Amino acid sequence: MPCSDSSSGLNIRLDAEERFISFEFAKITCSQEISAQTGYSTYCVGMDLTEILDHNYFDLVRDLRIESDEERQFILHLEWDALRAGIAQYLGIDHESIDKDRCRITSIEYTGKEIEISEVILPPKEMPKIISCRQADTN
Repeated sequence: MPCSDSSSGLNIRLDAEERFISFEFAKITCSQEISAQTGYSTYCVGMDLTEILDHNYFDLVRDLRIESDEERQFILHLEWDALRAGIAQYLGIDHESIDKDRCRITSIEYTGKEIEISEVILPPKEMPKIISCRQADTN
């Protein structure tokens, strides 16, 4: 489980019309990178950014058919939350369910064909109560 002092990296690629191409998300926690092939990036291809902001997490779990895989659901939640926060920060949109202040855009590169947005995603203000990996190993 993630530690509350860890941050994430997010790279979002868009076409010249700002339609979604892909994203890469990496979360570092306890010296281990968390990433998984949830299918969320592929699911979003071609979508308008505001459409992605409206995604419902539980609908995604169903649509991506990961109802029986708790680890992939957890990773999907991290991806979903980070991508929506990153898009909201990029667009300057306030959305009641998104903490866009968690994002820090580090660069925006426009090549004429694509836009790449690099961001650091800070941890949520409140994390669920969890038992650290080290503590769990001693029990």
